[in-house]
Amino acid sequence: VTNGGKTTLAEKLKKMLPNCDIISQDDFFKPESEVETDERGFKLYDVLDALYMDEMVKSIRNWMKNPARSGVVTEKPQNTCGDLKNTDDVYILIVEGFLLYNYEPLNELWNRRFFLTLPYEECKRRRSTRVYQPADTPGYFDGHVWPMYLKYKNELEENASNVVYLDGTKSQEELLSCVYSDIIKELKKLRE
Repeated sequence: VTNGGKTTLAEKLKKMLPNCDIISQDDFFKPESEVETDERGFKLYDVLDALYMDEMVKSIRNWMKNPARSGVVTEKPQNTCGDLKNTDDVYILIVEGFLLYNYEPLNELWNRRFFLTLPYEECKRRRSTRVYQPADTPGYFDGHVWPMYLKYKNELEENASNVVYLDGTKSQEELLSCVYSDIIKELKKLRE
């Protein structure tokens, strides 16, 4: 969901996990001139066609081929517990975005999937506090953003498995703790 806390969560996880890097879907938006406009004059940014998805897949696959040379900073994570012993050879890529699980070429790549949700009122409130370039036009949230979120969320619920749904109204600390714990469990499984 837009303004659900995806980027904030990803950045906090990056600081806690070994050899961790982030690829953000927002970095793959097409220029405004290439984004379609509907009959109401809304720029259709909340659809897959507004993004260079093939380039995103290519970036992820390039990272996967050689994560050690991907430019990941290999600082020790800001974690004092013993969860991450002997992880020098562990590389983690967090891919964050709003239309990730609806793009079939990506679905074979995920180890874990998390999906942040927000109720309509909270999402609209958060969206209204953000400045976008280009700016949201009047009625854009109700006329395009929210309907597209519901459409893609419904598609996800029908077609995807192994998705962990997270309540975006929970505190950043609760969300971080939940996802971090899940990643640590996954790392332990992979190392067995």
